[in-house]
Amino acid sequence: MKPAFVPPPHHLALISTLSVHPAFTTRAKTTEMLEAANLAIKYLGTVNRIVGPMSANVQDAFFFHGPGTASRRGVISRRTTGGNVSPNKEEFEIIDIELANTSSLWARAEDFWHVVGWGFNCSVVHIKRWERWRMWLEYMVGVLEDDWWMRTPGEQGDSLIVKYLNPEDQGNTGEKRIIRAIFADGGPRSMAEFKEVWSNETRERKTNTDAEVARKAPAKINIEEGEYGDYMQSSEDELEDEVPAESIINSHLNSDSTTSYTDGSLLLGGSAALQLRLRLTALLVLVAKELPDKFISYANLFDVYITHIRPLPLPTFSLFLSPPYLRFLQLGEQTDLVQYIASSFISTSAPRMNFDDMDQQILEKCVLPWPANTTSIDDNAKLGACVETLLRLFNNVAGLKWTDKLQHCALMGIEAREGNATHRRKRKGEAGSGAGTEGDRAWLEASGKRILGVLQMAKDNLT
Repeated sequence: MKPAFVPPPHHLALISTLSVHPAFTTRAKTTEMLEAANLAIKYLGTVNRIVGPMSANVQDAFFFHGPGTASRRGVISRRTTGGNVSPNKEEFEIIDIELANTSSLWARAEDFWHVVGWGFNCSVVHIKRWERWRMWLEYMVGVLEDDWWMRTPGEQGDSLIVKYLNPEDQGNTGEKRIIRAIFADGGPRSMAEFKEVWSNETRERKTNTDAEVARKAPAKINIEEGEYGDYMQSSEDELEDEVPAESIINSHLNSDSTTSYTDGSLLLGGSAALQLRLRLTALLVLVAKELPDKFISYANLFDVYITHIRPLPLPTFSLFLSPPYLRFLQLGEQTDLVQYIASSFISTSAPRMNFDDMDQQILEKCVLPWPANTTSIDDNAKLGACVETLLRLFNNVAGLKWTDKLQHCALMGIEAREGNATHRRKRKGEAGSGAGTEGDRAWLEASGKRILGVLQMAKDNLT
């Protein structure tokens, strides 16, 4: 990277706050304030692209110091990458305004996972706030990814994602809480655990007050003295509560009609949110594999992760196994994850899978012929989805070799799962035990057809 001027960490921290603060986004009084937020997130992305997270010193910039506390960061006002810069007293400065201290993102949020959980809650129930948190999370996840991969293996223990997983001054933040943040769904438990970052954050500006606001005499503004007039204040008459999207999404997902299966990503905030959840998962997997002493072991991470994947409705569950989302994991990690999920569903009569050495014989013996360990249509359909994904992944890695035995084992499993599936587990909030049964049965039958489709492709490759 070429030498470039970069802002000091406390400036980056302030710019990050500006990019998501409600006063500059969903409650912005003027188009100029909204444009400031847009330019802030664009500027952050540009800095990361040009100089990278290490040269930008994001570890100091993006440090969470707890609710209600003021930042005490003081750094040189300007420095360059690629050279040594010695700070002078004249260059040492602190930004003494609320937005850079007690009202900053880094003071309001408990930690990174608080923001992750709240952002994903917004993706489900506060769509307008999600529009802004999505941009911030996409930027931050990109920073975390770049910071990890730009380091040598010996340096990755000092990466920002490791700091967020195990902050030095807070002890281990708890892997279960971290996974709950990644799976935050706007439900009562998630909303209680991952609350809004700023007070009344989801309240919006009433559109019919714009003319009235424009007629007001401008208040005194003095940026150097930290006086922003009334830009950071909003009266009750100017604000209104956002209508939560929860009721719309829940009615869609609980519908008896086939439309409830059209977009499984809605339950977790849509495609963009689901991709961010998988990208964060991929980062956790990297740390668990390479630095388990800094987090938890690879196997223990999957154990925690599976407790959140298993209960998901079929359309959402299946997305986690689809190529557009699995692609964020490395190929071996994709196989491991799907094996772990499958092992949690498969019949107790099935031989134990060897997670370190998957081959076609193991597929034929331990995976293909077996039903789920319950008679639930839902569980058998989910196992069918896992079987299909494992076949596709194995074909990508080693190439399936079609044989009569492979075909026989696959047909055995399809018949076993369809015969074993006798009832549907009722979900919370559904009107009756039969709600959605036809939809789940359709998923089960479709998984069987897709499995046979994969085998047909393998057979065609023989000729």
